[in-house]
Amino acid sequence: MPKLKTKSGVKKRFKFTASGKVKHGVAGKRHRLISHNSKYIRTNRGTSVLSEADAAHVRLWAPYGLK
Repeated sequence: MPKLKTKSGVKKRFKFTASGKVKHGVAGKRHRLISHNSKYIRTNRGTSVLSEADAAHVRLWAPYGLK
């Protein structure tokens, strides 16, 4: 069997934590922030953890994990 390739989009968008959870950047933070209130901007700062249902898909697309 040949080696499985990792999806290139997954390399750019996700990281795995030490416990195996999947981190991702929060959407809606690139432009047009003036129309969002301060609470929205503050709570969506940084990264968050994917739900287990979505994380299962990401693990399929990154068969050997991410560095």
